[in-house]
Amino acid sequence: MTPQRTSDHTTPQNLFIVASAAIIIKDKHVLCMRRSKHKDAGAGLWETLSGRIEPNESPLECVCREIREECGVQVEVDARPVRAYQTTRNDVPMIVIVFQARYVAGEVVLSDEHDAFAWLTPAEFRARSNLTQLADSIDDVFKLRFSGGF
Repeated sequence: MTPQRTSDHTTPQNLFIVASAAIIIKDKHVLCMRRSKHKDAGAGLWETLSGRIEPNESPLECVCREIREECGVQVEVDARPVRAYQTTRNDVPMIVIVFQARYVAGEVVLSDEHDAFAWLTPAEFRARSNLTQLADSIDDVFKLRFSGGF
């Protein structure tokens, strides 16, 4: 019997967290959330709504679930991802799949994951957050949306 080989692609150091993020737009502003102080990663950080994709869940299903769970506003989510990028979360590699959504109705209701929210312009978000790739994604969405690209 021949010993079974394992591929380098299956080692723990090559595994990624996969998450979806939502850029929710209302009147040329994006919904931004400040992570609660008790969060294990990025406490106090300004971000958009996001979360890890659960087993047997699509990236689109994930982003819709996260919007319901973390803020409760009604939105129309574009099923086409805007961008995907690689980053890290607590030094673990992470892939983020970004979607855009249009605010429809409702008031933001904070979950325990966030302690504040604000409707910010892309420049205001960039000034508050060090999530450069997310800020770049927001810029791209606003350029396309408000220049007639969508």
